[in-house]
Amino acid sequence: MSFKLSHCFTVSLFSLTLFLSPITYGQLDYYFYDRTCPRLPMIVKFGVWAALKNDTRMAASLLRLHFHDCFVNGCDGSVLLDDMKDFKGEKNALPNRNSVRGFEVIDTIKEEVGRACPATVSCVDILTLVAREAVVQSGGFPWPVLLGRRDGLMASEKAANEQLPSPLEPLENITAKFASNGLDLKDVVVLSGAHTIGFAQCFTFKRRLFDFKGSGNPDPTLDSSLLSSLRSTCPNTDSSDSKLSPLDSATSSTFDNAYYKNLVTNSGLLESDQALMGDPRSAGLVSSYSKYPFLFSKDFGESMAKLGNIGVLTGQVGQIRKKCGSVN
Repeated sequence: MSFKLSHCFTVSLFSLTLFLSPITYGQLDYYFYDRTCPRLPMIVKFGVWAALKNDTRMAASLLRLHFHDCFVNGCDGSVLLDDMKDFKGEKNALPNRNSVRGFEVIDTIKEEVGRACPATVSCVDILTLVAREAVVQSGGFPWPVLLGRRDGLMASEKAANEQLPSPLEPLENITAKFASNGLDLKDVVVLSGAHTIGFAQCFTFKRRLFDFKGSGNPDPTLDSSLLSSLRSTCPNTDSSDSKLSPLDSATSSTFDNAYYKNLVTNSGLLESDQALMGDPRSAGLVSSYSKYPFLFSKDFGESMAKLGNIGVLTGQVGQIRKKCGSVN
């Protein structure tokens, strides 16, 4: 069995550490579980490997699950909670319904961690580590992850509907939602690079193919050959809404900088992706990342670290859930 975590990744982790400031967040620590759960990294690594062996699409899903958790009232594992008598969970919010997945992967890893280190590791820390591992096992570079988050006690379908960015929103709206979480335009561009892996359902971009913003015509910024291909995959019928198309048609299962190369040639799939070329500030970053893959890897690690530290609970706040889908 090989996880393909080569020496170059180890060197890259050291290199990326040099770029990250040694700021601590509350009681978070890079070595939080070294004594209490030393097997944690290997358990996460194997759990992600097993999931990707069965379904390579799962890498993007796990990464997205982490993003959707942190963007709704902070990184507290709320996206993992089922509906309870006190609240409606986030799983059925419009941006998540029939879309977010990978819950069973987190549950399986949580069970294994629970056997090795009972009542020790939070679900949200597992989700944060899983997101990084999904990137690494897809060919991306790792980044240092602070640990010690605790799980929240609530979830909010309403908050998920309001706070999660939509691929149909204008860039200024998306940037505002990032800013509300302490993230800036650079983070928007960098974290959008996660779309170098995974797929999108046709309904998320179909209006670009047939009736862009009510014009009755396709999006004029969309490459003509890509337009033809996407119309074949996603015909203008309701029955095609749930069909899938790769976010990065060149290397859909490899975490690289091809996403940005696609944007430069007007071959971004989502409206929100291609919109990055419409603003000179974001377009400049796109151009740089399309040319310099290491720069993208470095900045992606920095932005993911910022994302993972949004609104965390530490100390005696929150809890260590026994099961990720319900509070204790």
